[in-house]
Amino acid sequence: QVQLVESGGGLVQAGGSLRLGCVFSGSTFISYTLGWFRQAPGKEREFVAALNWGGGSVYYGYYADSVKLRFTISRDNAKNTMYLQMNSLKPEDTAVYYCAATSNGRRVTERAEFGYWGQGTQVTVSS
Repeated sequence: QVQLVESGGGLVQAGGSLRLGCVFSGSTFISYTLGWFRQAPGKEREFVAALNWGGGSVYYGYYADSVKLRFTISRDNAKNTMYLQMNSLKPEDTAVYYCAATSNGRRVTERAEFGYWGQGTQVTVSS
């Protein structure tokens, strides 16, 4: 059974940075598509970024327009860990951030496509 555990949330001032981590266990990490979603109070959970496997050591990253050029998704297969580096944070980035995984190796951005979820970590950006 796949399990995901996030870490790294916290409180930061606008313009600051945070790095989130997500440790994956329970299956073969290398081929899973991994993603980050977030949910702000009163809003739907939305896609942030994801990485899917292109074969060998190739991974393709893709982002929501709202975070492009500010956030970077990456993974360390030796540590079974995915990261989200968040720079130039804005108050509107405040949300609970969730990591997610699917054995579907395609490019996916829909919440329903991901079958495994972490418990979430709070990110709060003050103005």
